[in-house]
Parts: sequence; structure tokens; C-alpha cells
Amino acid sequence: MHKDIKEILYTEEQIEQKCEELANQIDQDYAGEEILLVGLLKGSVPFLAELGKHLKSDVTFDYMKVSSYSGVESKTLVVQQDLKEDIRGKNILIVEDILDTGKTLYNVKQMLLKRGVRSVKIVTLLDKEEGRVFDMKADYSGFKIPNAFVVGYGLDFNEKYRQLPYVGILKEDCYKK
Repeated sequence: MHKDIKEILYTEEQIEQKCEELANQIDQDYAGEEILLVGLLKGSVPFLAELGKHLKSDVTFDYMKVSSYSGVESKTLVVQQDLKEDIRGKNILIVEDILDTGKTLYNVKQMLLKRGVRSVKIVTLLDKEEGRVFDMKADYSGFKIPNAFVVGYGLDFNEKYRQLPYVGILKEDCYKK
């Protein structure tokens, strides 16, 4: 365990098993339809890769880099990197590492719906309901987590800890300096 981690919440093995379970449910729900997996950079990358390994549906990958954390009251979405392809008529599955306030996912979903897609659903590895500010729910959710500062498996603090193969709670003295 990394020296800055207080506690491991979910091991690599638990995450792999959960990704397989989520993939089975997604495959069942989409029943042979094509799906465009839209990973939100940077945090979703490990989760998207693991989930993708277990999907049997016909999938393609694309990525967006967005931010909407300039203020809690602001609903402005800043798109730093947009999708590369036309998504009209497609089934979109937004892949996110954590659903916290719901702000980013709410704004991304609304933006994609305006582009004439067939459907937009959300899959998230972690669901922190206590942090919710926007009325958002994931269609597929891996683990419910406590209101704690988590890192690993794509989640970061100041771009650190993304590479950890597990999700852990960061020690307070690491982010309250």
C-alpha cells in the first residue's frame, strides 16, 4: 500500500470482478446494439480499459476532456477536448471514474443529448451519493463509497496517485496542507 493511503476501499481484484458484472449487465441491456463508450479524461481511462475487456457488445471508444468545477453554482461546461466523430443516432455510454456532485455528468449528458443521439447512459466505477449537488444517477454503478477523498485507479489528487491499482482513501495531511 502506498504511504499516503489511509485505507484501501477496493482492491484491483474487486474492481476487475465489478467491471465484469457491469459489462454483463450492459451487454444484456444493449442486446447486440452498437455502443460508443465515451471516456471522460483523465480519470476514466483505467476503468474504461477494464470494462472494455469484458464487454461482448460491438463497442467503439472516444474521449472527452471536460471541466465544470469553476464554481458550484455555475452550470458552464468547458470542453477542452471534444469527441472526434459524429454521434447522431448512436447509443452513448459515458464512462466516468466517480459520480460525486453530478455537475460534470449532468452537463455532459445534456450536451450529448442535444447532438441527436439515440440514447445516453452513464456508467461509473464509484458513486459518492453524499456529495451529490445535481440530481444525477448513474445507469450502471460499481461501488457506493463514503464521503471521503479517494484516489487510485484513475482518480487523482494534483495528478498524483492515478496509477495505483486500487481505490483508497487519501490521508488527510496529504491534501490539507
